[in-house]
Amino acid sequence: MSRIPVPPTIEDAPPAAQPLLEAVKSQLGIAPNLFRMVATSPAALEGYVGMFGALGKGQLPAATHERIALAIAEINACEYCLSAHTYLAREVAKLGPEEIAANRDGGSTDAKAAVAVRFAVKVARLRGHVNDQDFRAVRDAGYNDAQIIEIVQHVALNTWTNYVNSVAGTAIDFPAISARKVA
Repeated sequence: MSRIPVPPTIEDAPPAAQPLLEAVKSQLGIAPNLFRMVATSPAALEGYVGMFGALGKGQLPAATHERIALAIAEINACEYCLSAHTYLAREVAKLGPEEIAANRDGGSTDAKAAVAVRFAVKVARLRGHVNDQDFRAVRDAGYNDAQIIEIVQHVALNTWTNYVNSVAGTAIDFPAISARKVA
């Protein structure tokens, strides 16, 4: 059971959050528990939806967003995010089981994407203190400055959602996936 109550419907959320939840619902087809729970703070929901939307307009492919999300969720043992992003990786990004497993292990079956995911994992584990070799590897793989910043932003956003879900104990409303390891 969630430690922070999840409004059962959009109409039960604070009025200031309702338009944002409607926008999420129109984009995803549903307003998942995470979004409805975060709506308890309309300001936090606005920040989350804003960053989520802005990154969707970035230079990284959508599949790489999911790859990074899976790797970070595994590092943080966030079963809500593992469940949500496994579903999104499979159904939206059209990633197969082998790729999803590789992402959860901090890599990818795609050579260029593997570099981005490994870099994201280093950013998360080293709290941003990557070395010149780590930075050079992502640059040498063909990622430009904007894409490198977006990788870091995805790490930050996914770490935040992992922490929020872990603190709140958000009930999983996707097919459930268990974390394999804790960093």
